[in-house]
Amino acid sequence: MEEAAGLAEAIGIDVVASKPFRVRSVRPATLLGKGQVEEIAETAKDADARLLIVDAALTPVQQKNLEEETGAKVIDRTGLILEIFGERAATAEGRLQVELAHLDYQAGRLVRSWTHLERQRGGFGFLGGPGETQIEADRRLIRDRMAKIRRELDQVKRTRSLHRDRRQRAPWPVIALVGYTNAGKSTLFNRLTGEEVFAENLLFATLDPTMRDIRLPGFDKVILSDTVGFVSDLPTELIAAFRATLEEVREADLLVHMRDMSHPDREAQHDDVEDVLQSLGLSEQGAPPRLEAWNKVDLLSQEERERLYGEADRREDVVPISAITGAGLDALRQRMAECLRTGEVHQIRLPAGEGGKIAWLHARGEVLDQQLDHDEVQLSVRLSPDNWARFQAMESA
Repeated sequence: MEEAAGLAEAIGIDVVASKPFRVRSVRPATLLGKGQVEEIAETAKDADARLLIVDAALTPVQQKNLEEETGAKVIDRTGLILEIFGERAATAEGRLQVELAHLDYQAGRLVRSWTHLERQRGGFGFLGGPGETQIEADRRLIRDRMAKIRRELDQVKRTRSLHRDRRQRAPWPVIALVGYTNAGKSTLFNRLTGEEVFAENLLFATLDPTMRDIRLPGFDKVILSDTVGFVSDLPTELIAAFRATLEEVREADLLVHMRDMSHPDREAQHDDVEDVLQSLGLSEQGAPPRLEAWNKVDLLSQEERERLYGEADRREDVVPISAITGAGLDALRQRMAECLRTGEVHQIRLPAGEGGKIAWLHARGEVLDQQLDHDEVQLSVRLSPDNWARFQAMESA
């Protein structure tokens, strides 16, 4: 319930009442039972509430019937998340991805609330707003628009792929920050990079991925990527639409899973993030190594903090930190560098003139030994399986 209220407040909705209901049997017409709907209608009337948010997935029929029964505009969890994304998307790509997700969701709705984008307000018109011109959008129009957006996103995907190929040829490893929304990814990103990307105590403060370079022990340059936060029951339309963005995560050399250890549902949040990563194929063999940053330890009691540090000491893949105070960040930098250096040791011989490849090996791996033998350089290099495969691809290109 708190998360649902937080999602609503993230776009300025004033939550006047909230209540959980036990659904013993799903009613096809209204989802909830008759008495429950009457109670909601009475609460809405007493509070003069014009919007009802149902923190579940509603069918078009259920949405329409609930609106008639309660006298309020009704949106479900998917509609609310899409509305937030519609307001927050800052780049052309982000707006396209959100619009595609919205149209996919809207195509089956009886209530046509799709609007053109030439409006003063962000979002998609679920909630109304000044300067809004709503139109009756038939399915052909929606299908045509979706086809056009998919073509544009395919072009974005090709461009991203070219950029990734260029980055892989360049001698810099990539670290992607992933985690539940509001876990502190952008705050950590700002701490490590000295940047000022938008970081607020809001759900989905970050939508568009940002990349900056940082220095780690033994690495002159590492690319750090801040990504969109995950949430439980993330709409499938959004996962599909943001696949081009989330593919950045798949191509990273290391994933840092940020966790809010002060949150009462931190284990459930962890499982939700793992589910999304699994849907992206990031639990398969060859996926990037993973490190957990246990954030917001400054908000824990002394007893909780000691217990958490004791647990972290027994694990190699965990670093307790506070992105706000800076506690534990030196240890995190050290662990990230160690993770990037793991892998088998390979003996490599290169012509002395291959300076680019030699520099690539120094940046992407741990060069244990380097000898010059006439016009050849012999290197003993520790490389991760991914980077060894990339190096072999460079050699055969």
